[in-house]
Amino acid sequence: MAIAAAVTIVPIGLLFFASGLIVNLIQAIIYVTIRPFSKSIFRRINRMVAELLWLELVWIVDWWAGVKVCLYTDPETLEMMGKEHALVIANHKSDIDWLIGWVFAQRSGCLGSTLAVMKKSSKYLPVIGWSMWFSEYLFLERSWAKDETTLKLGLERLKDYPQPFWLALFVEGTRFTQAKLLAAQEYASSLGLPVPRNVLIPRTKGFVTSVSQMRSFVPAIIDMTVALPKDTTPPTMLRLFKGQSSVIHVKVKRHSMKDLPESDEAVAQWCKDIFVVKDDVLDKHRELNTFPDSELVDIGRPLKSLVVVVSWACLIVFGTFKFLQWSNLLSSWKGLTFAGVGLAVVTVLMQILIQFSQADRSTRAKVAPARSNGSTSVQDKQQ
Repeated sequence: MAIAAAVTIVPIGLLFFASGLIVNLIQAIIYVTIRPFSKSIFRRINRMVAELLWLELVWIVDWWAGVKVCLYTDPETLEMMGKEHALVIANHKSDIDWLIGWVFAQRSGCLGSTLAVMKKSSKYLPVIGWSMWFSEYLFLERSWAKDETTLKLGLERLKDYPQPFWLALFVEGTRFTQAKLLAAQEYASSLGLPVPRNVLIPRTKGFVTSVSQMRSFVPAIIDMTVALPKDTTPPTMLRLFKGQSSVIHVKVKRHSMKDLPESDEAVAQWCKDIFVVKDDVLDKHRELNTFPDSELVDIGRPLKSLVVVVSWACLIVFGTFKFLQWSNLLSSWKGLTFAGVGLAVVTVLMQILIQFSQADRSTRAKVAPARSNGSTSVQDKQQ
């Protein structure tokens, strides 16, 4: 991390991790004291507490970096966003797609109850991962033999969720890069499948299981198509923390769960077909720099995240001042050393968070060989 970037990132990191530890502490307290007696009440309180942390990241998008998120959708989809349980699927175009999803969730009023299927290592991330664990995110090991039961049990627990939630599932299984696209194209060509140009081939086992488990209590699938306009620098967490703006176009389409086919094989094909359509839509976007068949909706830039961040900043600064006044921590070399170590720890944690989000550090795509003599490819086993 460059020194110039650290000057900006470290104060944001101090605010985020200090406030996040307070959020984690509150979550732990209500988990121990309330959840054993009423899971519903715990979830309602945790929803509000978790939102106080997630709003800080929304603030970075809306106010600090000033990212322009353009929503393209239809009136029916817009009307239902945030008013019902939904399974959210999207192409994984940039490092911050998950954060853009949070922006839409915040606008829809369900940020605190937004969940996701994540890789298992995510829950060990200080503050953000711990908060996800308390909020019932689903953590998988990327080994279907182990993950199938974990996913089914996690989805089953959501049946009695008291408020509308979104569950995000990136069915491509990894972030989009050119190297992964080439691997997907080679695999598709070897099997005579539609060759992707803008997306990866979805891994459908998790999607099929999710639909099978959630069909009875989740009425909708929200399909998001993320695109970057021409001449736009791809957004990253580092660019956001440095206050560098971007523009992102997102097309959102609601599909009724009851319209999906019944058999697992047909549901898997439905998912694959959605990504073939998505590929064509992205071709048109590349040509026209817009989604011509959807209406552009102004999602605004609400003050809520700004108010929360200012409130957190006042609380943390006041608390730190009182602590330093009481402890005289900075009046000795021992205290200064302690403070320096604390700043170093925050810097390292921010670096971990930034690297964790980078596409080139996500799971590498596996090039699947062509079938021969009835053999099954690596990607077939994953799907």
